Amino acid sequence: MTLDNTTFLDACKRKQPAHTPVWFMRQAGRYMPSYKQIKGNLQITELAKNSELASEVAVDAVNRLGVDACILFADIMLPLEGLGFKFKIEENVGPVMQKPICSLDDVNALEEFDAERDMGYIGDTIELTLQKLDDSVPLIGFSGAPFTLASYMIDGSVNKDLVKTKQLMYGQPETWQLLMEKLTKMVQEYVCFQVKRGVHAVQLFDSWAGCLSSEDYDQFVSKYTQTIFASIPEVHKIHFCANSGALIEQFQKAGADVLSVDWRVPLCDVWPRCREQVAVQGNMDPAVALAGGDLMDRKTRNVLEAARSHCGHIFSLGHGVLKETAPENLRRITENVHNLTSSRR
Repeated sequence: MTLDNTTFLDACKRKQPAHTPVWFMRQAGRYMPSYKQIKGNLQITELAKNSELASEVAVDAVNRLGVDACILFADIMLPLEGLGFKFKIEENVGPVMQKPICSLDDVNALEEFDAERDMGYIGDTIELTLQKLDDSVPLIGFSGAPFTLASYMIDGSVNKDLVKTKQLMYGQPETWQLLMEKLTKMVQEYVCFQVKRGVHAVQLFDSWAGCLSSEDYDQFVSKYTQTIFASIPEVHKIHFCANSGALIEQFQKAGADVLSVDWRVPLCDVWPRCREQVAVQGNMDPAVALAGGDLMDRKTRNVLEAARSHCGHIFSLGHGVLKETAPENLRRITENVHNLTSSRR
C-alpha cells in the first residue's frame, strides 16, 4: 500500500515532508454541519458503534478540511464497556459513571477485556474508513491512557481537580496498582488490535495527567505508559496531554515518537528539552481557531516560526476543536500552513 500523502508520517519520522502536515483533534465533530446531519438523533456512543456512519464522518472531515491525516471516529470511554464498567456520555457534560470505583472490591469486579469480542465494531470502522480514504492520507487510531481512564472511573465525571482520583492513588496504593494494571492490559490489547486492522499511527490521550507533579507522574503513572508504548508494533506513537509543561521530559522517556503539546508550552522549547529526539505536534489554542480572522493567520505563522528550525512538526490545535468553531477557519489554517511551508522547501 502506497499513500498519496505521506507528510504526516514523514513528520513523525522527523524527515522533511513536502509541507508541514495538519490535522485537528475532534476534526470530525459537532462543529461541522455535515456531522450533525449524519449523526441525527443518535447518541455519540450509538454513532461510534455504527461503523458505516462513523467511517463517513471521519472521512468527510478530511475531505472538507483538506488535512493530512484522518483520525478514527470513536470515544476513549468505549473499551471500558468490555470491562463491564457502565457509563453514559451526556450532551454538553461528557462521560458520567454509573458506579465510580471506590475500593479494591470494585477493581476486582471488573471483567476480562477482549478486543476482538468487545471492540469488533471498531475493527469494522477502521476497515471501512481505510476503504473510503482510498490511500489518500494515513489513519490515526487512539486510546485513552490508563491514568485518564482511571480518573473518569474514580471521580465519576469530568473533574479537572481529580481530588477523588488522587485520594485513591495516595491512600489505596494496592487498589491503584491493580486498576492501572488492568487498564494497561486493556489499552495494550486495544491499540494492538487497531494496528492489526490497519491504522498507521496511534495516539494515546492522557488528557488529565497534567494535574500531577513530576514526582507523582514518575511514581504512579510512567511505568504503565511505557509498557503500552513498548508493546505497540510497527506504527508511529503519539503522546498527548493537556497542560503538560512540567512533564515534557517524562513524556519523552515514555517512548512515543511524537509529543502533542498545548498552547501553554512554548513550542520551540519542546525539542531542546527532548534532545531533538521526538517529533512535536501542536500547538495553537483552539480559541484562536474559534476567533478566526487576521489574528488566526498571525498565530498560525507564529506556530510555524517557532517550529521552523526543528525537524518533525505536525501542526495541530493544543486540544480539540471547540464546538462553535467555523469549519472554514480550520480549512483556512490548513491552507495557510500548506502554502507557507511548501514555499520554504
